[in-house]
Amino acid sequence: MHSRCPCNVFQKVAGIIIGKTDVKSFPDRKNIGMDRFTFGFTVKDSPDFFINVSAWGNDAYVNGLASSISIGDCVTIENPLVATKDLEKGDRFCPATPSHYRLLVTEAHSQVCLCADMDTIDRLLSLIHLPVKDSRDFYSLGDIVANGQKLDGSVINILAAVKSVGHFKQFTTSDGRRGQRLEVRLFDDSVSSFPLVCWDREAIQLMQPLIPRETVLFIADAKISFDSFRSGMVATVNSKSIITVNPDTREASLLFSYAKEVSESGALDQDDMPEDVPVESITDVYTVSQLIQKARENPEALFGITYSFISKLDLDSSVSKVIKTRCSKCKFLVTEDLNSCTNQLCPGKDQIVSATTGFDLLVDFTDHTGTLHACSLRSPVAEKALGCTVKEFISLTDGERTAMKWKFLLERCKIYVKIIPSPKMKSGIRGMILDCSLADAGEVNSLGLKHLQICTS
Repeated sequence: MHSRCPCNVFQKVAGIIIGKTDVKSFPDRKNIGMDRFTFGFTVKDSPDFFINVSAWGNDAYVNGLASSISIGDCVTIENPLVATKDLEKGDRFCPATPSHYRLLVTEAHSQVCLCADMDTIDRLLSLIHLPVKDSRDFYSLGDIVANGQKLDGSVINILAAVKSVGHFKQFTTSDGRRGQRLEVRLFDDSVSSFPLVCWDREAIQLMQPLIPRETVLFIADAKISFDSFRSGMVATVNSKSIITVNPDTREASLLFSYAKEVSESGALDQDDMPEDVPVESITDVYTVSQLIQKARENPEALFGITYSFISKLDLDSSVSKVIKTRCSKCKFLVTEDLNSCTNQLCPGKDQIVSATTGFDLLVDFTDHTGTLHACSLRSPVAEKALGCTVKEFISLTDGERTAMKWKFLLERCKIYVKIIPSPKMKSGIRGMILDCSLADAGEVNSLGLKHLQICTS
């Protein structure tokens, strides 16, 4: 593949697909009442050269071809037509390429098939990890946040790690069109969480299987805009964007090492507080097994109420295991002799550390359906639940602490809980207790009747 082509037909082109758009349809001006279908993909055959390909035709041909190839596939394109790019029309919505041309494939003239030559495939596969832009030409997430609305509407390159992959959502617009949406949370060494939104099905399919905290992305030509609902900046994947997963570059390697280090340190497990909701607004009641199943099905935060027994509450452990000190800014564990927080993502990492000391427990709660292990119970929720301040707890005898423990282990509690994904946990999820009190017997009885009605209906 070359940057200039003197002919209007290639006999054969082999390359790896590095980008692909959704199928779209348009009214056929030559055949009134009929639609023409199209989709595009971008193929690369060397480190420096890649070209856009457009497929046009009827519903069966275009959708059949689109479903047969994916990003990362090595393909052979036979007899494509060659056209000069028109940046004033459709080509301005396609990825920028070094070629002055684009390829067209139609059912009558061309054929696209998966490459069968192993030598060619071996040569092409490594190209999928080479960004289409200069590996040093990108904005950090901190740069985007710092520039704020100055970048509104800009198209830029981003290098960032994947923090979480959200829940795939489908919707129907007011005019009857179907759509889909996926939000991916990014992070780097300057920002702990930044939203990347995907609207196209092809981009969503690329993003869904990514492993959080173990994946780095180079996103060429992402659109940046100000989201008034969030009061912050958001990146969007569009038809011009090319996403390189785990780029083979020095910059990506450094970020991957940082992501691994900060993930293992536990810094990323500190929850994003904006997701929290008022306890009084939580009304959905679940058994423990329902909580676990629903949380695994939905990678976003789940809030609910469960009437369960606390089955592990180590109040009679050493005080240092019950009472801990955390950074006031990021909630990262710190020791009293440190002058600054060791969390590299802490907004106050260069300042004298401001710390708070409080209850910091991992508890299990259990009902007849199962147990949710290692849920966080921290101050001030713990102080309210236990009816005891940190200072008062420290002054208790061992016997008094044990008596406090058994007050909860022997009684059913009403527990408000928040559950989020946590790759570090064996279960894949982590619970946080937002409120806990001894359950009212009347509530428990009515809940039992309600469950009985559901089971027998």
